[in-house]
Amino acid sequence: MSAALDAGGSGTGPPALEVAALTFGYSGKPVLQDIGFRIMPGEFLVLLGPNGAGKTTLFSLITRLYDRRVGEICIDGHDIRREPRAALTQLGVVFQQSTLDLDLTVRQNLGYHAALHGLPRRLTRERIEQQLRHLGMLDSLHSKVRHLSGGQRRRVEIARALLHVPRLLLLDEPTVGLDIASRRGIVEHVHRLSAEEGVAVLWATHLIDEVHDTDTVVVLDRGRIGAQGSVNAVIAEAGATSIGGAFELLTGLTA
Repeated sequence: MSAALDAGGSGTGPPALEVAALTFGYSGKPVLQDIGFRIMPGEFLVLLGPNGAGKTTLFSLITRLYDRRVGEICIDGHDIRREPRAALTQLGVVFQQSTLDLDLTVRQNLGYHAALHGLPRRLTRERIEQQLRHLGMLDSLHSKVRHLSGGQRRRVEIARALLHVPRLLLLDEPTVGLDIASRRGIVEHVHRLSAEEGVAVLWATHLIDEVHDTDTVVVLDRGRIGAQGSVNAVIAEAGATSIGGAFELLTGLTA
């Protein structure tokens, strides 16, 4: 693994996610070049980059939607090519575009996902109620998804991603299109989840106000990592006075 991976978190056991020397392109055009980082259990890593930086492509490689690439991706110590089942069972995902069935109820959407993971009915019922209660959504258990607000739908998707108790949670621009209150609530909830339950989080965004001082940050721009480490380390490396200023200097864009 590359030396860049040594900047990971302080959790114990194997990294929840380890990416090394990852390179990928379309039709000969490079999209990601020599990407390397790791996330330890309980660590919240923000993949910070402008639109078109390669964040969604990286997520597609981690989830094996794309597979033709150079480099290594391991989830909970399992290489996703050699041990795909063992790796992907430890992964929960919230994609940028909603994948809920609008004509099913919240319970039906969550129940279908739990069945795909082979969870028994009783355990499924307990976990659905537990996750919705934590998200303040239990009253919407029997509501059709199409009747929910955008923020409520996102909360359901987060609950769905956590039903099988993954070690790693991926969220790709999860607050895009939401109002300020919904955005703030989701950001705070996932940070609490990481801190209190030890779930490793990879949170992709271009929004500076979603970065907490305790987060690890990887700045991605035009398929390359411009800086990575703690918030203070990234600020210092960029020669800035704030993470917003660092983002602007590293990408040439206004935060």
